[in-house]
Amino acid sequence: MVLTHFDAQGHAHMVDVSDKDRTDRIAVAVAQVRMRPETLALVTEGRAKKGDVLSVARLAGIMAAKRTADLIPLCHPLPITKVALDLSADPSLPGVQIRATVKTTGQTGVEMEALTAASVAALTVYDMLKAVEKSMVIEGICVVLKDGGKSGRYEAKL
Repeated sequence: MVLTHFDAQGHAHMVDVSDKDRTDRIAVAVAQVRMRPETLALVTEGRAKKGDVLSVARLAGIMAAKRTADLIPLCHPLPITKVALDLSADPSLPGVQIRATVKTTGQTGVEMEALTAASVAALTVYDMLKAVEKSMVIEGICVVLKDGGKSGRYEAKL
C-alpha cells in the first residue's frame, strides 16, 4: 500500500490531482454525542441556555466543511456543491446522532470535509451543553459512504 501524502523521501506533500478526472463525488460521515437523558431533554424541549442546539450545530458543521483545507494541512481547497447536516435527538443513545453529507464535482474526494463537518457539529453540541454536563462523549466519527473517483464506491459495514 502506498501512502500518497508522502514523497519518495518520506516527506509530507500535497498530492498532485491535476491528472485526475473531474467526477461527481459524495461522502457521508457520522458522529454521536452521548449524554444523560436529562441533558438530551434540554435539547428536545428547547431549554438549552445557549439556544437551539441542533440548529447551531448544523450551521457550525456546514461552516466547518467549507474550511476543511484551512484545518487539515494537506487537503485541497474544493468547490463544494452541497453540505447537509442531519442532527437528531436519539433517546435510545441517549444523545444526538449526526450525519454530514458533502458533495462536489472535482478531482479529489470530500471525505475529509464530511468528517470535519460531523466532528465540528459534535463539538458544537458539546460546547452548547457543557455547562450542564461535562461528561458527554463524542464517538463513532467515521465515513459511512464515499462515492466517485477512481476508487469507486465505499460503504461502511456498521
